[in-house]
Amino acid sequence: MNFGEALEALKSGKKVAREGWNGKKQYIELATNISYTRAGGNVVNCVHEAIGNKAIAFVGTSGVQMGWLASQADMLAEDWHIAE
Repeated sequence: MNFGEALEALKSGKKVAREGWNGKKQYIELATNISYTRAGGNVVNCVHEAIGNKAIAFVGTSGVQMGWLASQADMLAEDWHIAE
């Protein structure tokens, strides 16, 4: 798949990855209903009228990274696939 097809798969609830990534158990998925805990301890639900409450999450061997950004190589790659 190309990057556009991978994005559409994300939007439909699929996990996607690149064949070229080093970690074979790494993938990205769409995270929704995002919240965080402020320094004072209260939880904030990240709702934004214009941009919503979604982000791409990278899931790797060290845990989850929110707000993953694609590199130019990722955007131009043709080796995207559905991850299990």
